[in-house]
Amino acid sequence: MKTLAKCLPISSHHFRSSTIHKQFSQSSSTFSSLSEPLTSQQPILEQIPESSFPNQSANSTDLKEANSQIPISQNPTNLSQSDVINSLSSIKIGPSASKYLEWAEKQPEFSVGVDSFVLLYNLMGLKGQKSAVKQLVSSQKFPDSTTVIQGLNDCSKRFDFALNSRVFNYLLYGYINARRIEDAICCFDWMFENNIHFMVSYLTVLLRVLLVNNMTKEAVELYDKVLGKGIVGNGDTVGMMMGACSKDGKCTEVERYFRIARDKGVKLNPAAYTWAVGALCLKPDTKAACELLMEMKDKGWVPSQGIYTKAIVACVKQKNMMEALRLKDAMVSCGRPMNLVVATTLMKGCCVSGDLESALGLFVKLAEWGLSPNRVTYSVLIDGCCAKGSMEQAFELYDQMTENGIEISVYNINSLIKGCLKAQLLEKAYELFNKAAESGLIDVISFNTLTSWLCRDGNVDEAWHLWGKMVKCGIKPDLYTYNNLILGYCKKGNVTMAHSLYVEMIAKGFKPNVVTFTVLMDGHFRIGEVEKALNLFDEMVKQRVDCTDYTYNTIISRLCRHGQTSHARSTLENFMKKYKFIPSCMTYNIIVDGLIKEGHLDTALSVYNEMGEKGFSPNVSTYTILMDAFCKSNNIDLALEMQKEMISKGVKLDVAAYGTLINGFCKRGDMESACRVFHELCEAGLAPNINIYNTMIRGYINLNNMEAALSYHEKMTEQGIICDLKTYTTLIDGLLKEGKLLSALEFYAEMLAKGIRPDKITYTVLVNGLCKKGKLENARDLFKEMEEKGLTQNSLIYNALIAGYFREGNLPEAFRMYDEMLEKGLTPDKMTFDFLMNANFKPSYQSAKKLLT
Repeated sequence: MKTLAKCLPISSHHFRSSTIHKQFSQSSSTFSSLSEPLTSQQPILEQIPESSFPNQSANSTDLKEANSQIPISQNPTNLSQSDVINSLSSIKIGPSASKYLEWAEKQPEFSVGVDSFVLLYNLMGLKGQKSAVKQLVSSQKFPDSTTVIQGLNDCSKRFDFALNSRVFNYLLYGYINARRIEDAICCFDWMFENNIHFMVSYLTVLLRVLLVNNMTKEAVELYDKVLGKGIVGNGDTVGMMMGACSKDGKCTEVERYFRIARDKGVKLNPAAYTWAVGALCLKPDTKAACELLMEMKDKGWVPSQGIYTKAIVACVKQKNMMEALRLKDAMVSCGRPMNLVVATTLMKGCCVSGDLESALGLFVKLAEWGLSPNRVTYSVLIDGCCAKGSMEQAFELYDQMTENGIEISVYNINSLIKGCLKAQLLEKAYELFNKAAESGLIDVISFNTLTSWLCRDGNVDEAWHLWGKMVKCGIKPDLYTYNNLILGYCKKGNVTMAHSLYVEMIAKGFKPNVVTFTVLMDGHFRIGEVEKALNLFDEMVKQRVDCTDYTYNTIISRLCRHGQTSHARSTLENFMKKYKFIPSCMTYNIIVDGLIKEGHLDTALSVYNEMGEKGFSPNVSTYTILMDAFCKSNNIDLALEMQKEMISKGVKLDVAAYGTLINGFCKRGDMESACRVFHELCEAGLAPNINIYNTMIRGYINLNNMEAALSYHEKMTEQGIICDLKTYTTLIDGLLKEGKLLSALEFYAEMLAKGIRPDKITYTVLVNGLCKKGKLENARDLFKEMEEKGLTQNSLIYNALIAGYFREGNLPEAFRMYDEMLEKGLTPDKMTFDFLMNANFKPSYQSAKKLLT
């Protein structure tokens, strides 16, 4: 914008009294609503009345007297410009401006622009002045605002008359009507910077013209300048500026203009409230938005369907479903019809909050509201069903889409594939994937979804096969695809293949990200290649890949797992100094745990104290690690002291912390204390997990209290906790020790019926128990079953079978198994040696060996 203030310094004594100025600035707008856009053909100022200015019109007697004094009526041709100016400046009241203009424009030597305006300035009391200004400024000869204002300034000094603010308002008026926008802006700026009061009506129209001409930035700058002096304008001004800023996405400005206007007591219209609510919804500040909606209703205004919709969408985004549903009811109750956007948004909100039933209930009501679901509606519900694991319902909705002729998108396919994988329906996922591939409805995300799941599940070979299929389909792998396979091969231990993929992706123009480097580093750490892992970190820094806290913690954790906790501590110091890494409580927990596993409990405690000195408050995991260490070192009292410290510092014990104490008491055989901690856990509102129940069951079995052990098994089942292999193995072991073979076999059969397969420990318990009960044939069958399943028999099983055969007197089989045991590198226990060397057994060992040959 041009600024005239610097080039036209006019002192304040040239202006008339501030009383007149004040009247101009307080003039109210007589325009109709400015919320509608202004067209270039629309007249701008025609509705602003003369009465907006102070009434200074001359009476008819004065006009007649003045007319008789004017030499212009004689149409002299020999007057100089100076003569005209001098004559005009002495006239207090004169004829109509248009009559003078007709004469003035015919004089070739006369400067029609400035001098005509001087005339108009001196004839301000006459009627029809605005139309004269409009005619004058519209003239092609009329100069720019800088020239005119400078001329007026010079004239005021030359003829010693005060400048009247009305003349500048009329000049501004003329420039706006003539569509001379730059001149209008310059005129306004000069008036503003020289404290010449302006009509709010003219300000409003000037802003409107700027907005119509896509000069929003200029309009905002001008309005902000005016706001800086406390001038807000009227309701139309504020609403117009809020609307313009809203369309430009400047929600902060919309909210600011609304707040300032309301604080100033400006009477705002419904449009202003609507813009404000819309801005608050985008922020989002649903509380404030809903308050404004209530205010609108209190004023008797009915908010539009669109603004209700925006508010409902915002509430759902903020997970405030209660308020969203209330707004929906309010919208319908005030006569605004339900629409599909609101219905779909509410369904999504219900799905996100896990209330799939309510979402499907809203779906059923669509027909009642006269609405038909679209692709977005179906997609929202399919996503909700997949997240909840209701795959049957998801596929029903998918089928409805096709039946209703709604086009299926690749997004729907990917959503269903993810749902199937989450629900462990791998065959269904592949079936859907293959059908979609035939229809061309798969993309790189479809492949990545499957390969990611396969790689995490350890099935990297199948993932590699899928990679080949992707290439055949003409779909190019992306960085995420490479990262998936690199992860899969690293988990499998094939770091060489993972590294070759890393080299390939670079060759194809992909830049490795922090995930790529972290996964590869972790892969090298897993196979003991610590140096290579650390070299990769240096490479990542060299390539200026931003490192995350997860990466730093991974390096520190892996060093600790490799027994290099001291190296991990120095590495942490380096990360903090060189890379500005700020460790978390988890970082220190890793080091404390590493030191404890290396047997440096005292050093671990010093690191624990160091945490506090550096301002890190230990969390529940820190205390659990230390309590576990004290329990394992038979310092249960210190573990209890640590528990007291936790409570005093306001750190609540979690299930793992309680479990650590329970395990410590159970291993000591102190089941009374273990039961007390178990009840504390329940009273804290926590639910014991399978590990805690297994610990309690094992604790009672070790004390030969099978009845109490079975009571905890019963509590488990009552709480819906499914027994795992460890539970069954422990119970079977306890029952066999008490000689309750039938009950033990019943648990074994129950375990098999649930699809839980025995491991080496389970077989050992069963074989040992069967041998003691003289069920050698059954024990031998289980022994063979282990061989068939590829499970390696241990010395306990051999010792049990050998002892069983000796008891039966089947020495040849006992010695055969003994030799087999030695061939496998297993060591017989003391009982086996006693059987072999006991003189009470006839024939002797050597004689028995001969029988085997």
